[in-house]
Amino acid sequence: MTQPNSASTFDFRQAVIGADQPVTLLDGSSVPYLNLDNAASTPALRAVKDALDAALPWYSSVHRGSGFKSLLSTELYEQARRIVLDFVGADPAGDCVMFSKNTTEAINHLARIYPFRPGDQVLTTGLEHHSNDLPWRARTEVLHAAVLANGALDLDDFEAKLAGSAGRVKLVAVSGASNVTGYLPPIHDLAELAHRHGARIMVDCAQLLPHRQICMGPIDTPRRLDFIAFSAHKVYAPFGSGGLVGPAAFFDQLEPDDRGGGTVEMVTLSEVTWTGAPERDEAGSPNVLGALALAAALRFLGEFGMDAVAAHEAELTAYALRRLPRVPGLHLYGLTDPDSAAQRLGVIPFTMSGLAHGQVAAVLGFEAGIGVRDGCFCAHPYILRLLGVTNEEYQAYHQRVLNHNRADLPGLVRMSFGCYNTLADVDRFAAALEAIAAGDFHGDYIVHPRSGSYYPRGFDPSAALAQFSLI
Repeated sequence: MTQPNSASTFDFRQAVIGADQPVTLLDGSSVPYLNLDNAASTPALRAVKDALDAALPWYSSVHRGSGFKSLLSTELYEQARRIVLDFVGADPAGDCVMFSKNTTEAINHLARIYPFRPGDQVLTTGLEHHSNDLPWRARTEVLHAAVLANGALDLDDFEAKLAGSAGRVKLVAVSGASNVTGYLPPIHDLAELAHRHGARIMVDCAQLLPHRQICMGPIDTPRRLDFIAFSAHKVYAPFGSGGLVGPAAFFDQLEPDDRGGGTVEMVTLSEVTWTGAPERDEAGSPNVLGALALAAALRFLGEFGMDAVAAHEAELTAYALRRLPRVPGLHLYGLTDPDSAAQRLGVIPFTMSGLAHGQVAAVLGFEAGIGVRDGCFCAHPYILRLLGVTNEEYQAYHQRVLNHNRADLPGLVRMSFGCYNTLADVDRFAAALEAIAAGDFHGDYIVHPRSGSYYPRGFDPSAALAQFSLI
């Protein structure tokens, strides 16, 4: 593949399936869909579809099958492991990748098998996605490093909590990139601190993997990332796969969490001999095609060049951070300096004066054909910190939720870039927001109290989507 330059972003757009799919608006007209919700999930690459189309005629069971298709499928599955390990800069001599269905499953798996003892602690942060917080709470005591008003991690508080734990912190669990603000914690600095205090580090790379080069590093080096977890659907391969990477020797010394076919060497009625990692932690028939899709996406991105991806998205982010403040009543949250766009991801949260975040998102979808996300993005503590919600206000909101009323809960609107987005996409988005700010929208939007979602009055989601039913 020819290495791209700044003028070839259109080529990448063509490499994405459905990037300009026409959608019908509330007034009956149609426009090309503009996806600015890439932090939630990305579309599929054509290279991924092509790889699966080529593999499907040869698909069969993996491991221990004697037929040619089984042998080929097994080899492709193991190739996928090698591609993943190479892409994330893992230690080829000691690391392994266990395929999961997504980041959440991978982190939960590590949390369940981690050898915590009574009194052990996990240090995480106030900016985490729930998937890198709640699994640890279920296993042991969790400390949360504070977040500054601009959404950045309070590094002084992080170090103080680590140093003050008297060696009780056994694992640091931190996001590689925020799905709310695009903030990039200094993960290798945090790794060095964790190791200095006798802890390992696990990095949630769900948001980082599609946008930056990751280098876990050699095992037993000070700035090494001990474990990483990620999802394929965030990286242009939405086929139900993800992964957990870490030292094979670590997993080999632990009892597997899920047990059954594929996890053993020998079984009698009185004893079990487990196989080695990663197979011991992949019970049952794996998602072979999902693993191949992930590998195909990473191979494509590797050829494209992650430095080129980062540079292009930094250009988009800087442009958006200069363009969006011109929208009347729009307020940006998090890191808003356009000159520092290269030090963050293209995830931009905001609110608009006088309008609920859900209403803004609904108008963008129904009347502009633009997909964004609104709410708290599975990071409630972080959103409450950014919005300055007091404990008294939180208690009132909490009571509403208990009463099945999610209308008017605090939240933000979030736009998020993929590497196929363009400067023209930013202009179209900003123009749509300016129209909303001017009151130039036509639907009468009402909120559904139980879900908190906004719809035009009279809109029936089931009827509108019936043409797409698979049943």
